[in-house]
Amino acid sequence: GNAGFYIKLLRRQKFKSSSAPRKKTIVLNLIYYLLDLWKRWAKSPTVIVMARQQTVRTEFAAAISQICSERGIKPEVVLDSIKQAILAAFRKDASLPEEELEGYSVNLNSDTGEARVLNPKNEDVTPPGFGRIAAQTAKQVILQRVREAEKDAILTEYRGKLNTVINGMVLRFEGKTAIVDIGRAQAVMPPEEQSTEEFYRLNQRIAVYVLEIRDTPRGERVIVSRRAPELVKELFAREVPEVKNGSVEIVRLAREAGRRTKIAVKSHEEGVDPVGACVGQKGVRVQAVINQLGGEKIDIIEYTDNPVEFIRAALSPAAGLVIKVDEKTKVATVEAPQDQQSIAIGAGGQNVRLATKLTGWEINILGSKKSPKPAPAADLPADNSTATTDDTAKKVRKTRKTKKTGKSDNQKQT
Repeated sequence: GNAGFYIKLLRRQKFKSSSAPRKKTIVLNLIYYLLDLWKRWAKSPTVIVMARQQTVRTEFAAAISQICSERGIKPEVVLDSIKQAILAAFRKDASLPEEELEGYSVNLNSDTGEARVLNPKNEDVTPPGFGRIAAQTAKQVILQRVREAEKDAILTEYRGKLNTVINGMVLRFEGKTAIVDIGRAQAVMPPEEQSTEEFYRLNQRIAVYVLEIRDTPRGERVIVSRRAPELVKELFAREVPEVKNGSVEIVRLAREAGRRTKIAVKSHEEGVDPVGACVGQKGVRVQAVINQLGGEKIDIIEYTDNPVEFIRAALSPAAGLVIKVDEKTKVATVEAPQDQQSIAIGAGGQNVRLATKLTGWEINILGSKKSPKPAPAADLPADNSTATTDDTAKKVRKTRKTKKTGKSDNQKQT
């Protein structure tokens, strides 16, 4: 085959993840073809007709261009890799120490692939038949340098994606560490960045937060997270246009990954309800985020500069709270009715713990001796300033109970 054949094969690939092994094989064949061109030129560098020169020139340049396009690297990098490989092969062929190789250079024609080794005096010292010997020796050096250049290009690309959310697929596991396919790279999700409430499966598609580029014993790796609080914020930016364009701001966020998240939002545009914008019509927006987080509950409250009202909203769905704050010590004392105390604290102290993180106040909850009269039932707060993922479930249970009661009454009348 020739370079044109391999290039046509590459163009037929749709650049899907499933065709990656096939594309890798084709790229390697292109590199081998470049080396073959070099060997053929070395056998008879002077006995080449003009038509053949034009063909070689076209094929060599096309092969270089295709490798650069496929691997995402610059032509100068590939040509420099070939030059370095030729020097390494020359040193081995001439049995020269590395220090004596200083001053030697390679003159490489980027159109035809013709190469000459020059000494410090700029004299041609290319051994006869050197092309055949060097092609075999330089093959691994060229492949290694192309891989290194490709890896640098990939890391540069993902440095530009730091602190963003991207989609990936669980590829394999190395102990407790998950390896995630994120496109051109394989990212690492260590155990400390995984949600304790999630169980990951092979080929599972997940949204991950690009945390950092970290030095590891295997070199620089892309580190992604499912536990970072910023993951929730970026997912809301995806689903809520008002958050993305800045009309609604997520001011505070507290999260226990896989269990519950509380966010405080405020509007920068008159007439825009920040809580309603994040919840969406019939809860479609917040539900989309919940689905991507594996069913994690999300409470959305409206941010306010009034610490008493902010703490009251942060402790929802608890009601009837009496709050006293100490501005100097940043301590809030909350008296909760007996029937609301456990709700304010939450299972395992989760509700008050998240409220403390969200508000930045130390919150102490005390039981009240008197329980206030029950307030009229409501599916959602009248001012719509607070919304939780439990509201929908309560509404469904209430509807089912009403239908069941009505059916029983009809049976009695009959």
